[in-house]
Order: sequence, then C-alpha cells, then structure tokens
Amino acid sequence: MKKEKNNIESGNQIAIFRGKEIRKTIFQKEWWFSVVDIIRILTDSPQPKTYWAKIKERDKDISEPFPFWEQLKLKASDGKMRETDCANTEGMLRIIQSIPSPKAEPMKRWLARVGYERIQEIEDPELATKRTRVLYKLKGYPDGWIEKRMRGIAIREELTDEWQNRGAREQKDYEILKAEISKATFGITPRQYKNLKGLERENLRDHMDDFELIFTMLGERSTTEIHRNEDSRGLEKLQEDAKFGGRIAGNAKAELEKKLGRSIVSEKNFLELKDRKRLK
Repeated sequence: MKKEKNNIESGNQIAIFRGKEIRKTIFQKEWWFSVVDIIRILTDSPQPKTYWAKIKERDKDISEPFPFWEQLKLKASDGKMRETDCANTEGMLRIIQSIPSPKAEPMKRWLARVGYERIQEIEDPELATKRTRVLYKLKGYPDGWIEKRMRGIAIREELTDEWQNRGAREQKDYEILKAEISKATFGITPRQYKNLKGLERENLRDHMDDFELIFTMLGERSTTEIHRNEDSRGLEKLQEDAKFGGRIAGNAKAELEKKLGRSIVSEKNFLELKDRKRLK
C-alpha cells in the first residue's frame, strides 16, 4: 500500500491510495475525505457523483448530512474551492458499507490507519512534524530548505489561529487575507504566483526557493504580531493588518533586490530543479 502524500499547508491536501488521489481537509481536528473520490476508487464508476446520489436514495440513514458526512470546501479540478460532500473516518467507513465492492476491505484498513495516525499526531504533535520532514526528504529537498519550510508551516498555523480567533470564519476570508499579504510582499496573488511558476494543484510553497520562503514568513509573522499588538478584530481590520505586514516584507524584499540587481520572485519550481538534477 502506498504511503500518504501530504501537502501539509493547513486545509486542503491530497492523499494517495494505490496511486489514486483522494482530496482531504482538516475539520474539527480530524481528517475529512471527499466521498466521490473514494467512490471513484472503489467502484471505477465513470460518474461517481451519480453513484453517490443513488447510495443516498437507497440508504436513508446517510441521505442527509451529519453525522456521517458534511459539505466542506475542497479544491475542484478547475482550481476553485467548491462545496464537496466529505466524511471523516467513521462516516466513510459507514458509507463504504453501502458500496458492494471487493475493493472495500483494503480501503477500510487504510482509513483506520489514517485515523489512528491522526490520533497519534493530536496526542504528540511532533509526530506530524517528523513525518512531514521525512516526506520532504524523500522528495529530494535539501535539509536547509526543509528547515525553512517547517518553520514556515508553524508561522502560517500560528497566523491562521489568530485569524480564526479574531473574526475570520469562512474559507474565502482566509483566501482574502492570504492574498493581501502576498500582494503586499511579492506584488502578486498566490494564484498569479502559481501561474508564474507553472503550477496547477501543487502547493505553491513547496516550489519556493529560500528567499521566497523567508519573505513569506516575514510577511506572515509581522501580520501575526500586528494583530496581537493592536488586538485586531473583524475581517476589515485583519485585512488592513495583512496589507501592513506584507508591506514590511515587501520593503525588505525590495531592498535586497536593489542590492542583488535581480528579482526575488522566481519562475523556477521544484519540479524543474528535480529534472535538472536527474539530467546531470
């Protein structure tokens, strides 16, 4: 069985089950998985949404959201965040009972393992960090980059906790605030940044170099400190702080660019770097 592939940035991530992708997200401190993605794997149905609709018609216990499934925002094939039927480990195991497939048993074992690992990580958060380091190492990232990436993850989590506690509620609120920091720091939104690097569903930060990661951290850490210093509340004030925090990082970036005579914002991505190393 293949190991999970995590793009650890909070929120939406991808898991791999036997070479096939399953979208997942953290909700209420546990993993929730896309129901249609798992149905696609278990049934090979060309129309997993229709298959799922028929399951709900047939099994009245799971016909309505909660307790077995919820609608959460996941990234769709067009790159946009869309409401998607998702279930946690318990709910997914219940849904699988309604799928007559010999493929169900390996999936049940996989879900049980994922649930167990998540419980371990809640009890000992260092486990999640260690697993993430190993994943990046296996992908070929250098140790120095991994250290910056891990620090960046911690800074981002600290910032999103502040946003949640200070009035950000919807996924779009977080997207707005992240975009404000990015625009003030780099002059472009995260979506524009991904386009520049030729990325689609990949995690943008996994394709940043050292300086890009450093200035990202500076913008986010500055924003966190401004929130705390001014006890900011509400989306409007958080957005104002995000612009200011990003501007601090943007000014520092501009000074370095002036000294180096080149832009810090790069089109390079890790996929290209791996290809170059392979050719050497």
